[in-house]
Amino acid sequence: MIGVDLVKNERIGGALERFGERFLRRVYTERELEYCFSTRDRVPCLAARWACKEAVLKAVYQCCGILLRLKEVEVLGERGRPARVNIRRPEALKALEPYRLVVSLSHERDYSVAVALLERR
Repeated sequence: MIGVDLVKNERIGGALERFGERFLRRVYTERELEYCFSTRDRVPCLAARWACKEAVLKAVYQCCGILLRLKEVEVLGERGRPARVNIRRPEALKALEPYRLVVSLSHERDYSVAVALLERR
């Protein structure tokens, strides 16, 4: 199963301006926020994680019929290393045991994109 998402960075920047901390705490985990706020380009970092969360939600729903919340998908990574995802709902983890989840994120000035692939082990 494949999930893809593309987001305009200014959309996430606008939500951050309008809703601030409430938006951040509703969507992102503490570790995601720590990472993005340690970077120079916070908004593209947050937007890439938003896109990745959406891509994972789409792939998981196609695969297992499970509707995850954005905050139940944690996107982690370090500069120069592939991103990894933690699913933070036990029944989804159980349903996904036969699968390997691979994600790819990218961002530039205006847009962020992510692809999530679930493949049988």
